[in-house]
Amino acid sequence: MTNASEGSRNHPESTLLRDAFGPYVELETDAGEETFHIKAEFYIGDVLYAALQSKAMVKEDELEFFRVVEEDGEFHLESIEDDEEWETAAEAYDDQFFVGDERP
Repeated sequence: MTNASEGSRNHPESTLLRDAFGPYVELETDAGEETFHIKAEFYIGDVLYAALQSKAMVKEDELEFFRVVEEDGEFHLESIEDDEEWETAAEAYDDQFFVGDERP
């Protein structure tokens, strides 16, 4: 069921969320419902992560990372509460999508 191909630095890419929802997802935030662009999906070990960006986040060049879980054939996003796990996801994103001096 996984549509993953081997990405750089051993963080395989995925398109599971984009296949299920298209390029955007709607999330409930403190400010109400907000649209996020699915910038990337990638695995670290057996865990799937998603890098999402709202229009407001584009101006600041920020991303938010979520853990992707599948329950009963449906995908759900879980917030990453642990700072170390969030940093690991951010570093894996940088490793995969930026080369050398291109890193933010």
